[in-house]
Amino acid sequence: MKFKNANVLITGGASGIGKIMGRIALEKGAKRFIIWDINLAGIEATKKELSGYGKVKGYVVDVSNHEIVNIAYKKTVEDCGSIDILINCAGIITSNKTFDQQAPEEIIRTMNINTLAPMFVTRAMLPDMLRRNCGHVCNIASAGGMLSNPKMSVYAASKWGAIGWSDSVRIELQDMKSNVHVTTVAPYYINTGMFDGVKSPIIPVLKPEYVAKRIIRAIERNKSFRGIPFGFHFIRFWQFILPTRVFDWFFGEVMGIYHAMDAFTGRKKPDLTSTKAS
Repeated sequence: MKFKNANVLITGGASGIGKIMGRIALEKGAKRFIIWDINLAGIEATKKELSGYGKVKGYVVDVSNHEIVNIAYKKTVEDCGSIDILINCAGIITSNKTFDQQAPEEIIRTMNINTLAPMFVTRAMLPDMLRRNCGHVCNIASAGGMLSNPKMSVYAASKWGAIGWSDSVRIELQDMKSNVHVTTVAPYYINTGMFDGVKSPIIPVLKPEYVAKRIIRAIERNKSFRGIPFGFHFIRFWQFILPTRVFDWFFGEVMGIYHAMDAFTGRKKPDLTSTKAS
């Protein structure tokens, strides 16, 4: 899918890799970078920062509320026209608590934003893409959706769900012989602030610019799945080959993955505005 002259909508686009991907899209000639985010201050700052690259439009949207999503989509299309590329990037992790310590509210919020929200947003936009027989949906999941990890059980569950849903939609569109494509992305920890405190001694925490560029390239090439770094494509292979105890020992203890969340702090919560679309 080409970015030139495309309307590109990115959820969570006011910060992190969402903002970086928006900038790259504009550098590649996108018609407009459309931000859906809950942080009004972040939206305004991003619009100011990236206005020199091209047109940037922002909306305050709670993507976990399907009614708000539908209202926001209608308003966005009225203002900007049809969406050509959707990148579902908004996501959260609430803590490094073990599952027995997770509050029901944390579980619901994590599943709503990481799993249900991409479904709601895609469901709102997909029918128009199908009518035009053109479009691309990219869903940013996580390597945590491929490799079980202690102290992030709910987050892992939300990303496993996102990966299963995303790839199922890809197959449905493929069976329809549609020209609408789906890319599922599963990156390792990214140094955006979301995973502040994470320690990964063998596999380095990824740089945001590196990840953003590879996601954009995957969309351009209509890739069905992109693990970042590339070695994460082979996780399930090793899970199949190795006995569970050996797999846990090597990936969990030797590679240090099972202890990465021990010192997790996460980013400070921003001041949020109303969740109504603007």
